[in-house]
Amino acid sequence: MTRRFGTRARVIDYSGYESITVSGSASGLTTATVADHIAALITVETAAVRFRLDGTNPTSSEGTALEIGDELLLDSAQQLAGVNFIRRDGTSATLKCAYGS
Repeated sequence: MTRRFGTRARVIDYSGYESITVSGSASGLTTATVADHIAALITVETAAVRFRLDGTNPTSSEGTALEIGDELLLDSAQQLAGVNFIRRDGTSATLKCAYGS
């Protein structure tokens, strides 16, 4: 079962995309790819991750967990700039990210 975090209150035109590998070091979205976008639909593949939206790095035991198949919808430039991810367990994860405005 897919869990979705976030809601969509407006129509988003998705025109950007990237695939991100999440390892044992916390990292955010690729700044150059995010560029002028204000929304992201992020799907978790291969392994679970944790994330934080406040600009603080999550750890493998601290932050909101996302499981394989979960989707995270970010809907502001502040969220895109502030989100950070880390793998939850010993396996690196892949995030599929669609960016829109």
